[in-house]
Amino acid sequence: MKYCYECGTKLIPKEHEDEGIIPYCETCGEFRFPIFSAAVSMIVQNPSRDKILLIQQYGKKNNVLVAGYINKGESAEEAVIREAREEIGLNVVFHDFNKSEYFANTNTLMFNFACVVDGESLDGLNPKEVDQAQWFTIEEAKENIMPDSLAKRFFLSFLKDKYQ
Repeated sequence: MKYCYECGTKLIPKEHEDEGIIPYCETCGEFRFPIFSAAVSMIVQNPSRDKILLIQQYGKKNNVLVAGYINKGESAEEAVIREAREEIGLNVVFHDFNKSEYFANTNTLMFNFACVVDGESLDGLNPKEVDQAQWFTIEEAKENIMPDSLAKRFFLSFLKDKYQ
């Protein structure tokens, strides 16, 4: 962050007694700690946990995980349940935290969860959110998920922790 989000003044580095060097606004007289978005992504599993749902969005042909931003006042776990319902029309019956990673492209801290949904029907798919969705076996998902992506890193971490 280079400029104050309140007044637009260029920030200067200044020592904060407990935090080290922090951006400081001389106009407001305030330290400005980093601000970023928070989002969830989900490794969606069918009820028997032998298939993974991958989606395509925004006109791109890359297979990725279901994801969405965390709303103000909402926990990451609540966002997982809401986003699954909104995007793919399925109810989460179990969820477990996998890992988190900062995603610089969108200045977002991503919290990844593995979750199990209540069915495989994609009749409730939201066409405003998802272009296409498909269930894959675990091996197929490994081969079809977008290469060199955050989604793939999350998925491989999940496989390492859950299946080895």
